[in-house]
Amino acid sequence: MTGLYEEVRIAVHAVWTRRWLALAVAWAICLLGWLAVSQIPSRYESRARVFVQMRSVLPAGSEAGAMGDQQRDIDTVRQTLTSSVNLEKVVRGTDLAKTASSDREVADRAAGLQNAIKITAQQDNLFEIVSTAATPKLASSITQKLIDIFVETNLSDDRAQSTQTLQFLDGQLQSLGAKLQDAEAKRADFQNRYLGSLPGSGSVADRMGAARAQMSQVDGDLAAASSSLAALQGQLSGTPPTIAGAAAGGAGVGPARARLAAIQGQLADARGRGYTDNHPDVIALKSQLAQAQAAVRSEPAGAAGAGVPNPAYLSLQSMLADRQANVAALRMRKQQLQADLDTLSAKLSEDPEVAAEQGEIERNYTVLKDQYDRLLAQREQVNLRSQAQSQTDAVKFSVIDPPTQPRTPAAPNRPLLLTGILIVGILGGIGSAFAMSKLQATFPTAQRLEKASGMPVIGSIGEMLTRHQAELRQRQLKLFIGGAGALAIGYVALLGVEMLQRGLAA
Repeated sequence: MTGLYEEVRIAVHAVWTRRWLALAVAWAICLLGWLAVSQIPSRYESRARVFVQMRSVLPAGSEAGAMGDQQRDIDTVRQTLTSSVNLEKVVRGTDLAKTASSDREVADRAAGLQNAIKITAQQDNLFEIVSTAATPKLASSITQKLIDIFVETNLSDDRAQSTQTLQFLDGQLQSLGAKLQDAEAKRADFQNRYLGSLPGSGSVADRMGAARAQMSQVDGDLAAASSSLAALQGQLSGTPPTIAGAAAGGAGVGPARARLAAIQGQLADARGRGYTDNHPDVIALKSQLAQAQAAVRSEPAGAAGAGVPNPAYLSLQSMLADRQANVAALRMRKQQLQADLDTLSAKLSEDPEVAAEQGEIERNYTVLKDQYDRLLAQREQVNLRSQAQSQTDAVKFSVIDPPTQPRTPAAPNRPLLLTGILIVGILGGIGSAFAMSKLQATFPTAQRLEKASGMPVIGSIGEMLTRHQAELRQRQLKLFIGGAGALAIGYVALLGVEMLQRGLAA
C-alpha cells in the first residue's frame, strides 16, 4: 500500500511540475472541440400522430386478403406523404421557399426532405410523423403541411386510380370476350360436324365415362329388382289362391275366417315391402295370425261351400306385376346404355384424332371461360368500390396529436458535448504532462536515482528558495489558477450561450 501511495505521489508531482504544459494542452483541446461543436447546425424535431383508416364498404374476401389490404394501406400512406410532388408542395408552402430562387433549388430541398421526414406505423391505422428542420417553427410547419396535403389529395387520387383500373379491366374483358366467342364458335362447329349424332354431351371420353357410370348404376338396380322379384314369386307360390267359402245354406263366411284372411293379407303386404321376420310389424302380425287360426279352429264349421278368392294372393299378384314391369324397364335401359357405349367406342376406334381435337377445344374454351368470369367479377367489384367512394369518404382521417413546437434541439446535445470536450481536455493535459515526465531523464526521489545508477546515494538536499523566487512562484501559481479558471468560465459561458439560443429559438 505504501508503494502505491508513493507512485501516486510521484505521478502527481510530475504532472504538477509540468502544469503549464497540461494547461496549454487542455486549452488547445477545448478550443478546437468547442469550435467544432459550434459549427454543428441544430436540428429540431416536430412530431404528430394521425389516424388514417382506408375504409372499405365491400366485404373482405379472406383473412389473408384483409392483412394484405392493411399493409397496402400503410404503404399508400407513406408513399403519399413522402412523394416528390408532395414534398415540393411542402417546400413552396413553408419558409424553405424563401431561400429557393429556382425550380431546381426547390427540387433539391424537396429531395433533402426525404431524409428529414420519418413516418412510423405505431398501431393499426395509427401513424407518427416526425419532421426535422433547422428551427422549431420550420419543423412544425413542415409536419402540418404534410397533413394538409394528404387530406387534400388522397380522395382525388383514389378515384382517379379506380377510373384507370376500370378502363384497363374493360379493355381486357373486350379482348377476352372476342377470344371466348371464337372458342364457342369452334366448339359448336365441332359438335355439329362430329358429335351431333352421338348420345350424351361433352367429349367422347366424358360421354363414355358417363355411360359406364349409368351402366354400373343400372346393373345394381337390376340385380336388386331381380332379387326382389324372385322373393315375391316364391311367396306367391306358397299362398293359396282361395280360402274356404260359405255353407250351402247361403250363410256368409264366419267372422274368425274373415279376420284370418285380413291378417294374412296384411302379412303378405308387409313381406312384399321387404320386411323381414324380425320386423316389429311382422312379429305382431304373426302373433295375431296365430290367435286368428285358433279362433277359426274353434268356430263351428258350416256346410261345405265354394272357395272365396284370397285377398293376400290378389295383393301379391299386383305387386308381382309391378316388379316384373320394373325389371323389364331396367333391362331395356341397360340395352340402351350398352348400345350407346358400342356407338361411342366405334366412333372412337374409327377416328381417334376426333377425341384429341375435341379435348383441346374443350380445354381452351374452359380456360377462357374461367378467365373471363374472374375478370368480370373483379370489374364488378372495382366498379362497386368506385361508386361507394364517390358517395362516401373512402378515408377516415383524424389528427390525434397536433404537430409539436420543439423547445430544445434534437441534435446535437451541445451541453453534453461541451462537458465531454472539457473532460477530454483536462485528461489530455494531464496525460501530456505525465508523458513528458517519462521522456525527460529526471529522478523524483533518491531511491529512483540509486536504482537507475546502481550506485549508493548518500543523501539528498531539499530545494532552497530565495524570497524573490518564492514571490515569483506565487505569481505563477496565481496565473495558473487564473488560466484554469478562465477555462472553466469559458465552459460556463458557452453553456449560457446555448441556453440563450434555445430560449430565442423557442
